[in-house]
Amino acid sequence: MSGSHYFSSAPEVASERRPITVSLPDLTLELTTDAGVFSHGRLDQGTRVLLEHAPQPRVRGPILDVGCGYGPIALTWASRRKRLPVWAVDVNERALELVRLNAGALRLGNVQAALPDEVPEDLRFATIYSNPPIRIGKAELRGLLTHWLGRLTPDGSAFLVVQKHLGSDSLQKWLNEQGYPTSRVASVNGFRILEARPRPEAGEGTESGRGTTS
Repeated sequence: MSGSHYFSSAPEVASERRPITVSLPDLTLELTTDAGVFSHGRLDQGTRVLLEHAPQPRVRGPILDVGCGYGPIALTWASRRKRLPVWAVDVNERALELVRLNAGALRLGNVQAALPDEVPEDLRFATIYSNPPIRIGKAELRGLLTHWLGRLTPDGSAFLVVQKHLGSDSLQKWLNEQGYPTSRVASVNGFRILEARPRPEAGEGTESGRGTTS
């Protein structure tokens, strides 16, 4: 399958749903994947690194998964923080359908799957967890990241997992140059987990959308 399929809003490849078991140290999730969606039939190694090694949310508030695919990141955090709203965002309609299916099967009522334009403009996120789509190209990736980093609460954090050989160190440097304080918080099996914070001038921003503690 060409990797470009999962960047499409409506993948042309035929549906081929496949169940998988996501086993983490603290929980196990039974999920459904599909062709035309990132990491069909498996848990991507970078996603596993993020789920097992990224810090807990630093502050209380809504959680966002950018480029959610079939939902392993969003559904894991929705399970870990059942009293917090968790948004799963993707351009791929088939991916969002899977997130809704999986959330229903897991009885997680705190998950909202949405296209980027469907996220309310005034909603701010306390924490972003993402295995960003590096292969969409540098310009598109940078635009995507700066858009969502701009939606963090003033005290929020974004945790991004990026392979070293796909440019994690250069991405960290670039984010710092753009005014988003970014540091490496973990390095596991060739993957870096970066923590990016809002630009300092964002400190006067709204805190709408804040949630309750788990």
